[in-house]
Amino acid sequence: MNESSCELVQRAARCAFFFDVDGTLADIQPRPDDVFIPPPILLALADLHRQGVPVAVISGRPLAQLDGLLFPLRLPAAGIHGAERRTADGIFVQAELDRALLADIEQELSDACAAHPGLRLENKGIAFALHFREAPQLEPVAQALADDFVARYGHALTLQPGKCVFELKPRGASKGEVIRAFMGEAPFRGRLPVFIGDDLTDEAGFEAVNALGGVSVKVGQGPTVARERLADVAAVGDWLQRLAATLPGASIVQPEQKRETR
Repeated sequence: MNESSCELVQRAARCAFFFDVDGTLADIQPRPDDVFIPPPILLALADLHRQGVPVAVISGRPLAQLDGLLFPLRLPAAGIHGAERRTADGIFVQAELDRALLADIEQELSDACAAHPGLRLENKGIAFALHFREAPQLEPVAQALADDFVARYGHALTLQPGKCVFELKPRGASKGEVIRAFMGEAPFRGRLPVFIGDDLTDEAGFEAVNALGGVSVKVGQGPTVARERLADVAAVGDWLQRLAATLPGASIVQPEQKRETR
């Protein structure tokens, strides 16, 4: 996406922005706990938010993790692919699942993963993720496990493939549906939605934004229904900083300056 400063101002003034996190605002790391959002990107998001531009993050991570990654910024957000959501007014909405059933599923998954060192189970509270990034040879094992659990617990859970992960999420949870929900509420209502994501988990969001006449942006390579692309997280950061730099009182680090690294 190559826009002039004038186009960027016009876009910010009439759009609502939705961002995936891992692979979009932050580089993917070997372990999810190692992920961080670079400070210049945080500052750019803060500038947009402070200037009244609607911004939300939509991720497979739980809301508590999103708040930790974005701290001290606290944005409207959807976690676990939309299974939980915090509105711009601070109202918390969550999918309801039987807690006893979730405990049984967690125990079964934990026992199954214990037999395959390198396959890591992440309990997200109302969803589960089978990570095989550290042991890519276990992808067929992870998929077989996920398929088996969805077959047996399909009334409650559905399968969501991702990058080196298979997730079991509440049935009905969708990034597309959660974008639609945000767009029906202030301050998002009446604006043009822009969604930037990188993974299979983001395709439902791209479809929803396309249907709403918005701008869908795929980060990286691979087939997609998104209509525009950015090369990588660094390109997202540069684009976001250029966008925020057009706003009055912007405090961000300019893209041509050396960005702080960790």
